Amino acid sequence: MISGGMKFVVIGAGAWGTAFAVHLAGTGQPVTLVPRRVEHAQALCETQENHDYLPGVPLPVGLTITADIQEGLRGADVVLLACPSQALRDTCGRIRNKLSQSVGVKLVLSLAKGLELDTQKRPSEVMAEVLVDIPVGSLSGPTNAAEVAQGCPAAMVMAASPTADLIEIQTALSSSKLRVYTSEDLSGVEFGGCLKNIYAIAAGCCDGLKLGDNTKAAMLTRALAEMVRVGVGLGSRPETFYGLSGFGDLVATCHGEWSRNRKFGQELGEGARAAELNANRKTVVEGYLTTQAFADLCALRGIDAPILHEVHEILFAEKAPAAALNALMNRELKSETALPFSGLAI
Repeated sequence: MISGGMKFVVIGAGAWGTAFAVHLAGTGQPVTLVPRRVEHAQALCETQENHDYLPGVPLPVGLTITADIQEGLRGADVVLLACPSQALRDTCGRIRNKLSQSVGVKLVLSLAKGLELDTQKRPSEVMAEVLVDIPVGSLSGPTNAAEVAQGCPAAMVMAASPTADLIEIQTALSSSKLRVYTSEDLSGVEFGGCLKNIYAIAAGCCDGLKLGDNTKAAMLTRALAEMVRVGVGLGSRPETFYGLSGFGDLVATCHGEWSRNRKFGQELGEGARAAELNANRKTVVEGYLTTQAFADLCALRGIDAPILHEVHEILFAEKAPAAALNALMNRELKSETALPFSGLAI
């Protein structure tokens, strides 16, 4: 499935941006990684390793590294934005003029998994506002950065605006180690990737409270039902949430020891406060501000999301996780409604 002749540029050299650049370089693609800071770019070039965000993973010889965005974008076919969702608008602004000078850009893909706080907009909506007339989309799924960089088998899903040539890009992104699917439901792919971070915080709270497997399994099952309800209420297709960006990412993020959002929830369950945990963090917990954005959006649209509501209470009203669980367990009893299902192609 290796395809040559397509140049990729990854803007942002955190763990995930670095890991994806390493993956692409391993497929034989021309790849440029663009860190935000000049000193970070210099450190990567000198050590051939991202000590700050992805230690222990050597950077391949074929990977080009530069902090000069204009140089990095020269000749680019596909640009991947590997920045936190709250920095996405600013990042798009930084590359807008330079991107318009780079003839032949087929698609700009977001790797972010969060809603913009003030506008409640999805990554592709933010990108489309700033990068006018350039095809945009998102790449999502259950992908731990270190495992992808190490070549462990994984799968993702890509969705984009209709003008993008997804088949060519799908082929170039894929390898024997990473299988990329396509989807026509861009909003569903993005909502799934955002929502799973909120439920991962809830799963972490279960871990922190040492409630066991039964509690966590019940929470995840109801979280999936809620994810579908929220997504459909916001105009997405229900079947998308049974795919890689929904159920797949939910399982990985709620169980992975590496998950920032799950770990954040675990520390909350153990008694820490959200404000304390966010102080002086080097990495971003996307689920934190995304919880506020979804709470606002659900309130505006009249969507019932009890788990999301309780996570919001824990994060922003300092409600004790045990009290939040008690509130969920004492809701009105009801029948379990079967979730709609659509078969997924393997």
